[in-house]
Amino acid sequence: MITDGIRDVLGPASGWWALVGLFVIAYLAATLLPASSELAVIAMIGAGHSGLLVLSVATVGNVLGSCLSYVGGRWGAQWWRRRRAASADGDRNWADQHPTAASFLQRWGPLTLLFSWVPVVGDPLTVVAGAIGVGWIPFVALVTVGKLTRYAIVVGAIHYVWPGWVG
Repeated sequence: MITDGIRDVLGPASGWWALVGLFVIAYLAATLLPASSELAVIAMIGAGHSGLLVLSVATVGNVLGSCLSYVGGRWGAQWWRRRRAASADGDRNWADQHPTAASFLQRWGPLTLLFSWVPVVGDPLTVVAGAIGVGWIPFVALVTVGKLTRYAIVVGAIHYVWPGWVG
């Protein structure tokens, strides 16, 4: 049966390698790379791992991936400012080139980072947050709350919708 195969490959008997794989998938899913960490979370729960352990590993990996995007945005904006300062139109800034994302974050504030888990929108949001200079501590706190909430809903839904599947 398929669930037996999942348990053999990803289950607790597989050691820490399955959790390392979950961490890597969650990390990459938080960058601009297309990946679905929710499917990995579902597979790990189905394989018999503790919901709290899976929730923790996925959240840490996903938040650290968002931190990479934040740093990329911060460095990219600094590079852009140096590049523009050296050109004839040095009065333009990074936000002028990305008006929609920048105005969204500036209008609604850092609380928009609670939605950093939303597919397609969330990953660029973390890049823009770094570029416009959202503080590091509010960034990490809000992104962690958003992503932890998302994974808690996924894990809770698995236990609620398929109570006999998890075991």
